[in-house]
Amino acid sequence: MSIDTYNKVTHCIFDMDGLLLDTEHLYTKAFNRIANRYGKEFTWEHKAQTMGFKTKDIADYIIKTLELPLTKDEFKEEIVGLYQGLFPHTNPMPGVVRLLKHLKENNIPIALATSSDRKNYELKTSRWHDLFEFFHHKVLGGSDPEVVHGKPEPDIFIIAAKRFPDNPNPLKCLVFEDAPNGVKAALKAGMQVVMVPDPMLPKRYTTEATLVLDSLEKFEPEKFGLPPYKI
Repeated sequence: MSIDTYNKVTHCIFDMDGLLLDTEHLYTKAFNRIANRYGKEFTWEHKAQTMGFKTKDIADYIIKTLELPLTKDEFKEEIVGLYQGLFPHTNPMPGVVRLLKHLKENNIPIALATSSDRKNYELKTSRWHDLFEFFHHKVLGGSDPEVVHGKPEPDIFIIAAKRFPDNPNPLKCLVFEDAPNGVKAALKAGMQVVMVPDPMLPKRYTTEATLVLDSLEKFEPEKFGLPPYKI
């Protein structure tokens, strides 16, 4: 999409894993601790298919795709234990703190829309509570009863928009994502989406986004009618 076709927005909605917090490599590490035990490997092709999934959906995918001799409940129980050791050590991705502070200081309403459940959200953000206080509200798809369908379905972004006090038109919402399933969900919700993919993600998964950046440090708010950074 060319710069001339970007619509001006008034609200921003952010994914969390791999976009705000550097957690995606931790998921891969956790999944492979289980898969490697059975001589299997969770690869980038698998990751591209499952980024943004709820835990129950990714458990189902990995067990079936890698043919693991585990039930979904066995996989989920083990993976939750691994998360508890890994997730408290997350850090923000480059450009995140600056962008969130900038939007907050300019009174741009922002929301979080993550597939994480409440417990995993608390683990990941345990060292960054102040940063996540910038959000007007948070939709935790893994435990929010209104989010019936996970990404790539649009439920989470539609709900995130509706929970702003002024219930903005989806066209006025800009989503920030790193995952192909998240991009699909945002587009299905009728929103523009800035994608910041992992450099290891195969390029064919990055073609649908409104704008693709290699870092949030490269985001120029004024392209979408938002206040520019002060020099």
